[in-house]
Amino acid sequence: MLTIARSELILGGQKSGKSKRAELLARAWLESSSGHSAALIATGQPWDEEMRDRIRRHQVDRAERVPGLETIEEPLALAETIHRHSRPDRLLVVDCLTLWLTNWMMPAVGTGLSDDALESQIMKLTQSIADAPGPLVLVGNEIGLGVIPLGREVRAFVDALGRLNQTVAAACSRVTLMAAGLPLILKDSA
Repeated sequence: MLTIARSELILGGQKSGKSKRAELLARAWLESSSGHSAALIATGQPWDEEMRDRIRRHQVDRAERVPGLETIEEPLALAETIHRHSRPDRLLVVDCLTLWLTNWMMPAVGTGLSDDALESQIMKLTQSIADAPGPLVLVGNEIGLGVIPLGREVRAFVDALGRLNQTVAAACSRVTLMAAGLPLILKDSA
């Protein structure tokens, strides 16, 4: 049986089952009370045709798996969006933190923030997690298990994502690692 934590960070690799678990939690929340609502905060941006197709596929699949899950698109102002949309009767799913970080860090697609400005955004995010009156499910990639990537920018991104994951994990009451569609609970103080 799925239990809903006050805040849960779901980490895993590509196609590990992260989003599916988040959707299952949202569906369980919606089914537990007719007074509940749920929304997905989508951080991905349709920069190219492949990403546009991927987003369309996810929208169709999500609508079938979790009817009633509203979508809010927000690539950058995540803390503010959580603050604006969180309510005690509403579960928010953030999918995903990795794309949110990409939007902030990559000058070609985002703002290319300085380290201090990025740290400020992460602190605003963790404060929004602490202040949220309703349950939160945050999805992110664990990409630090493989080889050290080539290129300074890519190594800086992997390092920043590792710091983001650690900071958000400390702020969440539950942390789940997904592998092959199976959840491994790393932390549960719910």
